[in-house]
Amino acid sequence: MSDSAGVAAAVEALRAIGYYLERDRQPTHRVKAYRRAADTIEGLPAAEVRARRRAGTLTELPGIGPKTEAVILEAMDGATPAYLTKLEGSAGELTEAGTAMRAALQADLHLHSEWSDGGSPIEEMARTAHRLGHKYMALTDHSPRLTVANGLSRERRLQQLDVVAELNKKLSKELDGFTILNGIEVDILDDGSLDCDSEILARLDVVVASVHSKLRMASEPMTERMVKAIANPHVDVLGHCTGRLITGDRGTRPESDFDAEVVFEACRQFNTAVEINSRPERLDPPKRLLALAAEMDCVFSIDTDAHAPGQLDWQVYGCERAEGAEIAPERVINTWDRDELLEWTAS
Repeated sequence: MSDSAGVAAAVEALRAIGYYLERDRQPTHRVKAYRRAADTIEGLPAAEVRARRRAGTLTELPGIGPKTEAVILEAMDGATPAYLTKLEGSAGELTEAGTAMRAALQADLHLHSEWSDGGSPIEEMARTAHRLGHKYMALTDHSPRLTVANGLSRERRLQQLDVVAELNKKLSKELDGFTILNGIEVDILDDGSLDCDSEILARLDVVVASVHSKLRMASEPMTERMVKAIANPHVDVLGHCTGRLITGDRGTRPESDFDAEVVFEACRQFNTAVEINSRPERLDPPKRLLALAAEMDCVFSIDTDAHAPGQLDWQVYGCERAEGAEIAPERVINTWDRDELLEWTAS
């Protein structure tokens, strides 16, 4: 195996390990260790990696320890690293249901990159989405007010549009027409207005609107706040509507209080999709509200809200819940092909 091929195999193996650890919800520091090691050797000339391997000095590089070094050495020898083999062997199905709905999905419409609070480049998220069977995806990095999530300023948003345009030229050829749609997860402000100007929103393909602040607002003003956002002609999807957290490192958080019938009726009237958020710590909306939205003839978007490549596989959790609520695939907007979806969001 040539030096460059050996290094490429090592980078691929390290990233694959990171993917399986993310999928299994392992601690972030473990995932970052393998991704950091991949970044380190990917940024070096192959000849230097080879020389360090022979000299036994790989662990002198930043981010490479004994465990990641072992993966690199095995991959450079042309073998599948033992740790990757172990992870692949234990990576079974995440759920027992949801597979039919998952097979119908063509996209994920809510995910984040390292531009905001995600952990990976846009291209890596796109390549993973394609590998999982998607034909397109919506990149929905946060809006500026959410500084804790490194929300994009207007200038950075415009810059991202250019970056995505260039990536699409490349990926469309390499990934059988796969497309990254320009999107945003825009903060719903206290008065129901959106944390992004209309000119930018009009240029985006998919707008997910979510409440991230003052989640304990009283029911009446919260309802008015959400309905105003839903009625905004730029909004396509209402993200994680209750804001609840049911498990995970961030602890738990109760549901926001709002009149669900009024909110879902607004979604129906203004043709805004209710998101079925697949993150294990969210699983939002709760089953009783998901059933209500289904009864009220809403349309839905089943999304991962992924912040890393391995989390893109979590979509089946939302699919399982959609099937449980007897939601037909045609009522889920990301079962539609790209052109149909874009026609719907444009309208």
